[in-house]
Amino acid sequence: MSTLRFNAVKESLKRKPLKVKEYKRRSEVFASNVFNEEAMRQYLTKDAYNEVNEAIEKGSKINRLVADHISTGMKEWAISKGATHYTHWFQPLTGATAEKHDAFFETIGNGLAIEKFGGSQLVQQEPDASSFPHGGIRNTFEARGYTAWDPTSPAFIYGTTLCIPTVFVSYTGEALDYKTPLLRALQVVDNAAVAVCKYFDKSVRKVNASLGWEQEYFLIDNALAASRPDITLTGRTLFGHSPAKGQQLDDHYFGTIPNRAMAYMRDLENECMLLGIPVKTRHNEVAPNQFELAPIYEEANLAVDHNSLLMDVMQKVAERHSFKVLMHEKPFAGVNGSGKHNNWSLSTDTGVNLLSPGKTPMSNLQFLTFFINTIKAVQIHEELLRAAIASASNDHRLGANEAPPAIISVFIGEQLTKVLEELETVTKGKLSPKEKTDLKLNVVGKIPEILLDNTDRNRTSPFAFTGNKFEFRAVGSMANCANPMTVLNTIVAKQLMEFKAEVDELIDKKSMKKDDAIFNVLREYIKTSKDILFEGNGYSEEWEKEAKKRGLSNNKTTPEALKVKIAKSTIELFEKLGVMNKVEMEARYEIEMEEYILHIQIESRVIGDIARNHIVPTAVRYQNILIKNVTGLKAIYGDKFKDLAKEQLTLIEEISTHIEAINSLVTKMTDERRTLNKFNDIDKKANGYCKKVKSLFDDIRYHCDKLELMIDDELWPLTKYRELLFTK
Repeated sequence: MSTLRFNAVKESLKRKPLKVKEYKRRSEVFASNVFNEEAMRQYLTKDAYNEVNEAIEKGSKINRLVADHISTGMKEWAISKGATHYTHWFQPLTGATAEKHDAFFETIGNGLAIEKFGGSQLVQQEPDASSFPHGGIRNTFEARGYTAWDPTSPAFIYGTTLCIPTVFVSYTGEALDYKTPLLRALQVVDNAAVAVCKYFDKSVRKVNASLGWEQEYFLIDNALAASRPDITLTGRTLFGHSPAKGQQLDDHYFGTIPNRAMAYMRDLENECMLLGIPVKTRHNEVAPNQFELAPIYEEANLAVDHNSLLMDVMQKVAERHSFKVLMHEKPFAGVNGSGKHNNWSLSTDTGVNLLSPGKTPMSNLQFLTFFINTIKAVQIHEELLRAAIASASNDHRLGANEAPPAIISVFIGEQLTKVLEELETVTKGKLSPKEKTDLKLNVVGKIPEILLDNTDRNRTSPFAFTGNKFEFRAVGSMANCANPMTVLNTIVAKQLMEFKAEVDELIDKKSMKKDDAIFNVLREYIKTSKDILFEGNGYSEEWEKEAKKRGLSNNKTTPEALKVKIAKSTIELFEKLGVMNKVEMEARYEIEMEEYILHIQIESRVIGDIARNHIVPTAVRYQNILIKNVTGLKAIYGDKFKDLAKEQLTLIEEISTHIEAINSLVTKMTDERRTLNKFNDIDKKANGYCKKVKSLFDDIRYHCDKLELMIDDELWPLTKYRELLFTK
């Protein structure tokens, strides 16, 4: 293994940046491999084009006869771009995307063939669902699943394949993917938000949730990554002593991008341009060899698809540049992990961002309505938001270095806090003309001026308002954005519905004017949602104590966090709004718990393998070298050898102590795993893996990392942190 390590280091040092094709104007090639409006106008009949637009804008069903015209146009466009195959591209509950390629080619007899792609092939396919996670939804003999075209996310060409974004449902109709519940949640928040917007602008017909994700990742030379079994099998390092230099000098953040990384980024951005992924920002992140890219905001469903596609493309482009992309939330101990900040807002079809103050008191009252309702939604459902970002990998990140803690709170900044405090004093019932004028002019009217100079930021806040959007910072870098976005849009929709009902009741039963009613309801929300607001340091013990007093959850592990997903109130919430039914909720809970168990199980096996088959043998080999040295000194110097070999004898003893501890702990971990594998109760099994198996990881690592500092560098088998993090 030590030979493999040094060969990998030697290979990585030979790398040169690849030459990358440059486009003079990216706007000229943007989305050229996407079946977008421009392509549809060219390849579809007017009726077919209108039918697709109706489906996108109103959610109407596409006529099967028209679907044949659409599929023909799509096929001709794809073939003109060099495509030979098509696939229904979907996002099953594995965390990865899925695709099965079929050729346009079809025989027609007499040795003849044609390119064929019909409407039925476009609209629906029937893949075997037996190998995808289903959480007990189907029986073994019901292996069928259905993929159905999602026209709101345009088809695209990658390589020589036409990829058609689709939903994925079971034979009995339940969602087996991330996209289906997201689409339902987006429809629900659209309806709820439009109803509230009518208080301020009768012309609003549609509200879209927008999403801008920020993707953090590590770039590691692929030879170095391949020399580490833990990176290969788990996506993170399970062992490794911190190098003398890490990120403490803050010299990597926003620094000059290394040449090889820059070539990779340019190549990746070229691919993104062709696929219509509007990436705009790139920079070094805090940890060595950590980077970030971010796009221009898009409609949430399309943004989720683009992020899922991007994660695939990143790995494929990385292969060309001899890199491996690590998206694990905590691939290296002691330095920053990676997140995927989800920047979320709501925008109307009239061009108004509902979380951005306007030029008039009325538009600012609209802003406050959506701003305060979002805070209220998070306050009520903070535990559900925590569950939406729970995973075995994200557990390592939350609360570490600059990542947010597991306690969900909302940061709004000092200026907006003062605005809410003033609104809290609004008179109950009807407002006097003077009070209403004062509120509109001096409180509501001045919000844009307040936010203009608002530079407040809190990097430890899981959910922060950042000027014209909320940033859900606790989302993990490997996550599918659909999961947190489904929850966020659902809880905001529920809250907006309740807000409208309360306002309407005051208008109808108390004969209040609209503005008076809105101010009254918002005042009560401000009072009852104070507990979720927090401006301070999320890492402090004081905050943990304070959060407990406020009744906020602090679910530090995935098994703890996921329990709320099958709570009666959660199931009622999702069922009432039609986002997911009880069967779907319980299935997802089982899938996510099983996934947690498997992640810990795999890491446990890898730890045992590396500790016993790589580290302990190396320690014994070095110990034998020391013993030979001590034996030689004794032969030459007799009794004086004890003084001359004092350090060697100490090392021999310490190595033996660490070897004994490693073997004892690995045996204990293996025994615990075997016992837990007999459990049928998934809750007990997951909690057991968390408390009895995972809890031993750090202890085993401690002894292995101590050996790394003792053993001759020439013998150490695992590529070290200094090599992984500082080889550019």
